[in-house]
Amino acid sequence: MSLFNSLKNDNLETWHSYTKHEFVQGLGNGKLHIASFKKYLVQDYLFLIEFARAYALGMYKATDLVQMRKCLSSAKGILETEMGLHIRLCESWGLSEDEIVATPEEPANLAYTRYVLDTAMKGDMLDLKIALAPCAIGYGEIGAALAKQEGALDESNPYAEWIREYSSDEYQDLAADAVREIDELGSLYSTEARYTKLSRIFREATRLEANFWQMGLEV
Repeated sequence: MSLFNSLKNDNLETWHSYTKHEFVQGLGNGKLHIASFKKYLVQDYLFLIEFARAYALGMYKATDLVQMRKCLSSAKGILETEMGLHIRLCESWGLSEDEIVATPEEPANLAYTRYVLDTAMKGDMLDLKIALAPCAIGYGEIGAALAKQEGALDESNPYAEWIREYSSDEYQDLAADAVREIDELGSLYSTEARYTKLSRIFREATRLEANFWQMGLEV
């Protein structure tokens, strides 16, 4: 079994608390309160700024040019594509980028982003990629699952654009690449003795992702 699949299967309850969260279900059936989505979207924009920093840090942690280019590509994808989706959605509700950036970070946002950055500072590229995995890979799994739900992509669902973004072939390819990269790094740097630590990083990052959804519900 691949390293990523082992981490996921060994922490399946925590993984499902994130990928099947009440917030996620509300995206699929369109019943999520708009105020909850707007709160999430603003915080997720701030979150992406810190994740771009994490990938930039990955360039420093990289041991070869291939890794450096992958981190650069991921950072560019966040800054030039994913954040654009957030701005389009926020502007449709009358929120400007300046207003979003001026919004204070919620405790759940601070806890998650700083955990990832702290993990990256203390560890190596594998530690960083595993801390990033619940976001990079989990959103792909969530998007693909929601897209299969009846009515999820209908224009009547206010969250259809969000679902289309993360179920798109482009994002699915990014998520698959993230899985492959973890498995490749694992073959280089992972050992049986180290697995316990890697599993702990994965579980904590996944738990913090679930807390991020929960934050959105608290309006």
